[in-house]
This record gives sequence, C-alpha cells and structure tokens, in this order.
Amino acid sequence: MSRPAPVGAIDRSAAEREEPGLIDRLRADADARVLVVVADTAPQAGGELPALAWAAPEEVADGAAWAFLGRDGTGAPVLLASWHADGEPVVAPHGWAPLRGIGADLPPAEADAFVAGVSLGRFLGERFCPACGSATEITLAGWAQRCTGCGRELFPRTDPAVIVAVESEDGERLLLGANAAWGGRMHSAFAGFVEAGESLESAVHREIREEAGVRVTDVRYAGSQGWPYPRSLMLGFHARAVADGEAHADGTEIVDVRWFTRGEIREGLEGRGVGLPGRVSIAHRLLREWAYADGAASHGERAGER
Repeated sequence: MSRPAPVGAIDRSAAEREEPGLIDRLRADADARVLVVVADTAPQAGGELPALAWAAPEEVADGAAWAFLGRDGTGAPVLLASWHADGEPVVAPHGWAPLRGIGADLPPAEADAFVAGVSLGRFLGERFCPACGSATEITLAGWAQRCTGCGRELFPRTDPAVIVAVESEDGERLLLGANAAWGGRMHSAFAGFVEAGESLESAVHREIREEAGVRVTDVRYAGSQGWPYPRSLMLGFHARAVADGEAHADGTEIVDVRWFTRGEIREGLEGRGVGLPGRVSIAHRLLREWAYADGAASHGERAGER
C-alpha cells in the first residue's frame, strides 16, 4: 500500500456525486487515494504515530463496494472501498485497526474519513430493499441505492441520540452510570435515542429520568459526533440535577449509578481508578470538559483533546 494520506480536511464535494461514471473515472486517476474498510477496521500504516494506510485503486481486490468520499486539500480524489466478502481486499503488512482503537490518535482528516468510511460501508453492505426485498443498485457514487424492483431510493440512515453529563446541585460531582452490557467494568454519561416526534431537550429529560431517576435543569448543548455504532449521530449535553438524592439506576439497562468527584474523574481519564470511555468518544470529551472546568488542567493533561 503506497499512497500518501490525504492532505488537509476532506471536502465531501457532494455535487460531484451526480456525475455518471464518477467512480470508474476516479479509480483511473493517478492521484486517487483509497480508504479500505472491513467492518469497522482499516489498514494501519507503520511508524511511531497512529495513521491509516491508504491504497491505490489498483491495489484493491475485485468485489469491493466503492464510494466517493470527496477531495483533499490538493484536489485529489478520496475513495472508499468497503469489503463484505471473505478474505482481505488489500495487503496490509501492518495489520488492521478498529476505529474505536485508533480513532482518537489519528490526524483529524483521517479520523473524519474513517468515521465516514465505516458509516457508509455499513450502508453499502445492505443491498436489499426494505420495502419489497428486491436487490438494489448503488447510485450517487455510493451515497444512495435504488431498488431494482419498486424503484425506491434509499439513503444512509442516521439515528440521533443524546448523551448527557449530569452534574450535582452544587456542581462539584458528576453522575455516571454503568450499563448492563459492560458488566460493571465502566461508567459513562447517560445516552439514548431520540424518539419519533421528540425534541432533543425532551429526549435529555426523558432519558435521564428513565435511566438515572433524576430530574435535570440547565441543559446545555456541548457538541456532536458521528458514531457508526451502528449509525448514530451523538448530540452531547451538560445538565444539572434538580435533587441529587433522586439518583437511582433503572436496574435493567443501567445497573449502577454513582456520583464522582472531579478528582475521581481525572484519575479515570488518566487510566486509573474508575473505568471511563475511551478518548475517541464524545462521552470522554464531556467528562473531560466537566473535570477540568475549573481551569486546573495542565497543558499536558489537555494534550490530545479533540
């Protein structure tokens, strides 16, 4: 695998997707760079710092589903080759790495491309119409599919979800929950999908009440993150508990809730004490924002924050 990484942020260049034969033309472009994705993994480059290994189009085995991710800062095309068959689509001498494992340490442009590639790759692996069951064909350079039976046009699905860091009445502690799926090994902010017809604010209040038993106020938007597990847009918030004593786990999805001090959260972020979400997630960002809100973080402690 010999292609250099894209230069600068990738422009999705959505207008180009309409061009007939775009993928075939760009696969013949000598400057094209290809991100190869299998499930949520991609080839990693050798070297001291984490980086993705980018391929030339001719290096990818036949059978991949192709898409146009956009153009880099030099105007070079950036393509996705998503693999859904047995075997490996490309030689990866340094192995394959998952998004969760290296996403936080990649250069921003590579991390963004990786998230887009995993998300779009899952869509390209679903090749039957949900309405009539007929096979679909890929259109819009990988960003849509058309049913060959009923003609229905399909687009990648994105489900909005809220994730909330809840601080105590006095602002000195943070309420976190342990999900049953984690076996009690990790605590995190509370999250849930937005229901049909529901506003983000209503979803925040409902989810926190359902999972942690508390009413909240002072709900503040913090930022968002595309999260392809499976196809989410995570919308982060901070909020404050109305009454700390109301906190209790729902006993089904959340098996434990605890109030943590800033010191305990800082230790967890450093890999000591309580298990906390990894740096690739917006949950980690929410916890870090709260833990160092008093300005006590050193430059070194903030290094690498995204």
